[in-house]
Amino acid sequence: MPDHPGAAEPGTAHLEPGHHDPARAEAWQAEEQGPDRRFLFFSILVLVSGLVAAGLTSWWLPSRDTPNVVVVGLLLALGFLVAEQLAINIDVRTGVSWSISFCEIPLVIGLFVAPFEVVLAAHLLAGVGTLLVRKVQDRILYNAGAMIFEITSAFAVAKWVADVLGDFGPAWAGVLAGALVAPLSSTLLALVCVRVLGRSMRLNAAVRLVLRTLVLGLVNASMGVVGYQVVSHAEAGWPLLVLALAGLSALYIAYSGLLREQRDLEALAEVSLIVARSGHQAAAKPSLGRTEPADVAEIADSDEWQTIADRIKDQLGAARVVLRLRFEPQLPLHTVVSGDELPPESHDVEATGSRADALLRLPGAHVRHFRRGDATPEIRHALLRRGADEALVVPLRSASHLLGVVEAHDKLSRWRGFGQADVRLIGTMASHLATAMDNRRLLATLRHDAYHDPLTNLLNRPGFRRAAGDPLRRHHDSVVLRVDLDVLSTVSDALGYAWSDRMVVAAGRRLRDALGPEVALARLEGGQFAALLLNTSPEQAHAIAERLRAELAAPYPVDRLTVEANSVVGYSGPRCGEHEGAPLETDVDALLQRADVALRAARSSGDTVKAYLPTMGQIFLRRFQLVTQFRQALESGQVKVHYQPKVALPSRQVLGVEALVRWRHPEFGRLDPDEFVPAVEAAGLVDALTTFVMDQALIRVRKWMDRGLRIAAAVNLSVRSLDDPSFPDRVAEALDRHGVPPELLTLELTESGVMADPQRALPVLRRLHTLGVVLAVDDFGTGYSSLAYLRQLPVDEVKIDKSFVLGMGTDLGDLAVVRSIVELGHSLGLTVVAEGVEDDAARDQLAGMGCDVAQGYLISRPLSESRLEAWLQARTMQARGMRDETVLTLLS
Repeated sequence: MPDHPGAAEPGTAHLEPGHHDPARAEAWQAEEQGPDRRFLFFSILVLVSGLVAAGLTSWWLPSRDTPNVVVVGLLLALGFLVAEQLAINIDVRTGVSWSISFCEIPLVIGLFVAPFEVVLAAHLLAGVGTLLVRKVQDRILYNAGAMIFEITSAFAVAKWVADVLGDFGPAWAGVLAGALVAPLSSTLLALVCVRVLGRSMRLNAAVRLVLRTLVLGLVNASMGVVGYQVVSHAEAGWPLLVLALAGLSALYIAYSGLLREQRDLEALAEVSLIVARSGHQAAAKPSLGRTEPADVAEIADSDEWQTIADRIKDQLGAARVVLRLRFEPQLPLHTVVSGDELPPESHDVEATGSRADALLRLPGAHVRHFRRGDATPEIRHALLRRGADEALVVPLRSASHLLGVVEAHDKLSRWRGFGQADVRLIGTMASHLATAMDNRRLLATLRHDAYHDPLTNLLNRPGFRRAAGDPLRRHHDSVVLRVDLDVLSTVSDALGYAWSDRMVVAAGRRLRDALGPEVALARLEGGQFAALLLNTSPEQAHAIAERLRAELAAPYPVDRLTVEANSVVGYSGPRCGEHEGAPLETDVDALLQRADVALRAARSSGDTVKAYLPTMGQIFLRRFQLVTQFRQALESGQVKVHYQPKVALPSRQVLGVEALVRWRHPEFGRLDPDEFVPAVEAAGLVDALTTFVMDQALIRVRKWMDRGLRIAAAVNLSVRSLDDPSFPDRVAEALDRHGVPPELLTLELTESGVMADPQRALPVLRRLHTLGVVLAVDDFGTGYSSLAYLRQLPVDEVKIDKSFVLGMGTDLGDLAVVRSIVELGHSLGLTVVAEGVEDDAARDQLAGMGCDVAQGYLISRPLSESRLEAWLQARTMQARGMRDETVLTLLS
């Protein structure tokens, strides 16, 4: 069995306080120097008590004359010494190492042939001498006291049993009882010492240990008694004794092997579990979005690695074990030492390069056994630098690189160095350790990839949720900040995704530099980032947001250009915008959603930084309700179509109406189209709205046709309709279904809608024009197209935006714009319609310019179907037209 530092003194069972349990290392360290002081006091108490007991026993026992007492004493000391060298060490799960030896055999002989004082002296000489050789000076007082108690109890019990039995029992009964009490006394004393050291041991484990000690003590004591009797009384008894000792030795060797295998398996499992637990703890630490996978797996100077080194050292019985570990090739080796101090020049050594240490650049992953006497000069120099005579060295390798090296220096055995069992053990343990370390590295990499954005290496959304959850619950005065970077889509469309990705990386780096390394920072998606500002007031958050915008606004080098990117910031916190006494919101997703609401509110209002307010949430909630209830509103009649007449200039003939949608909500009342139409369009429901309005308008036109009236209806189109190649087919089907000529249907589309994607819009417009439908460009003049480009589009009329018409009377510039549009529109053969006509002066000016059609409050507001009929009856007169149809003319 391997020997342990601070190993057992002679006796059957002795405490080894220097051996620490890994599971209790933290609690043990927390006690600092308390256990050492208690143990010193207890050791002195044991020694003094033992000396007193020895003195009383020496006075009580009768004197015994022994010829050649000095020779007998030396032979007994030699016997105790040999028995101690054959000791078997056992690890107890409470963290205490016990040593079982053959000391009962020389003790039995001493009980038979030598005085108490001689046996005691021989025992102390062998035991204390062994401790001094093994450098266990800090345990000498306790162990010396335990030795005294063993010999004292043995002689006292032997005398007492002999007196009780008298002539009725065998002469060897007292000797057997005394030899059996000796290990029992040391075991009970050691159990008391365990309590003094602050350790705990379950009662059933203590009972099993005592019984095991008694069984082994009984075997050894019986062997000693039998051997003495055979040698003393049997003819030629020495051969029998030798055979019996050989058999007993074989049993003990087999038992020792089984114990070693058990201890080795426990050590392997313990090392693997420690590395796995350490890996889980390291990888589970919340990152702040600034780490590489190698940093997650970086080896810290933690108790786990020290415990592993101690465990390997104890298993091998080595003077020193050195772990040199790393998880990535670019990281330096981290050195952990157990046992004797490592010389400073051998502490931080290199594993690669021209200056690499000879023991660290070994190829392969098998164990090397080096001795200074027969090593190469390079290896001998490396051992001299470490102050070691021999070493076991095994590299720790993963599939791709070196994870580290395990070194074991100088066996603590009395007569031999490391053996084959030690080589097998350290090789197996190194293999388990390398596998566990590689698994930890892979686990750390997988966790890093799961919680980090691969492009910027910042946190992703799950990583931000994980890093910010606990701090938000502990720090209520905090702010979650959302940053949205603009122009990314423009850059990716023009130059490709690679350049937009580079902009995102540069923006993330700027945010990290501006916020510092301790702030949790994440890239959510695209150019959207999130940050957690702990212990930050809303005012401070606003100032930080403005500073971040300034940092992000600096030009970005893109290809051979420089691009300036605007950004919008929204922020929210557990207390942000809530009235006093309201429950705090600490859910990360909820705060991110609030910050996003603030960001969109800032974008819609033209601001750059905005804090979340509860009213913002109500607005977006209302918009969500409108979208989800829209289809039901169409079916239930809540949505209706109103009509605004259009009149020819200067004849005042009613040419048509514009169909305008209106929604009277049962909860919110009358809704403005500017509120719900964009929401419906964003939700993808605009086709249903367009179809509904077009059907209602065609039904109205059909009713007028049945009365002999040719009044056209105009329907507004969404840009989404122009993206749908099947839209012209749906228009044709609706015209056929209602029996309306295509020239009585006008489809109005915005200037910006046509110009957003003219390549997709043009085929749809051409097909609609081929049907005979009138196409009009609404709100003309507010976009970025020109009439020259408009000439290429198959449109029939343009509608001057009302903002120019309303300003004609006071702004000469607006007047000039209107006149130019009228003249250029006529030059292109287009009908010109003026919106927003609200007074007679504007109507007369438009008529004077030659504008074709007027529409506005001067003529009529948008009217429901019933009110429109009443208006037509009250404000128009009927006449017979040139094509024998009824014409409605507006009365003055």
